[in-house]
Parts: sequence; structure tokens; C-alpha cells
Amino acid sequence: MSGHAETPALIWCPFPDEESALSAVNTLLDEGLAACGNLLPGMTSVFVWNGEKDTAREFGLLVKTNAALLDAAVGRLAELHPYETPAVLGWRCDAGAPDTVAWLARIGAPQC
Repeated sequence: MSGHAETPALIWCPFPDEESALSAVNTLLDEGLAACGNLLPGMTSVFVWNGEKDTAREFGLLVKTNAALLDAAVGRLAELHPYETPAVLGWRCDAGAPDTVAWLARIGAPQC
């Protein structure tokens, strides 16, 4: 269930390279599904996939949005991702600084 625009939300997703992460976050920004994305370079991921343990160098992407847009932003990010089965996780935030909450609430709202 989508929440209200007054509730901040975050999305976490690892990417194989900087270019694909930047492309995805720019699309989310251009489509009005997010207000900001933070790219975290040089991340080492250790995981089990198809029964095998592996390690990969990845770029983490943290996206700031609001709960009203969370489901759409998660779905769109999964569509844009170069992995066949990307790990895209989103959650609604319990607390936020008032100015941050107000900023994120304006995403997707008509601009006057």
C-alpha cells in the first residue's frame, strides 16, 4: 500500500557500475519519482546467488523519495537496472527533519 507524500521513504539498490547507477537515478529524477540519489562507490558485496557464494565490486545507490511514490519508484528502478534480478529495497521512514520531510513531500506535486 502506498503511503502519503508527507512520509519520507528511501530505496537501496546496488549497481554494477557508476554509469548505470547514474543513469537510473537521473531517470527517476526526470520522471518525478525521486528528489535525490546518493551514489556510494567502491562497495564490496558478498552474497549467495544460485547456491554459490560470490563477491563483486558494486556501487550502492540510496534514493530519497516519499511514501506516495515508493512503489512506483521501486518498480521503475527495477525496470531500469541492468541486472536480470536486481536487489531493490524500499522502506518508509519513521522520522525525518521537518525541512527534509517537506522537501520530499513536494516530489510529484504540481509545481506552481
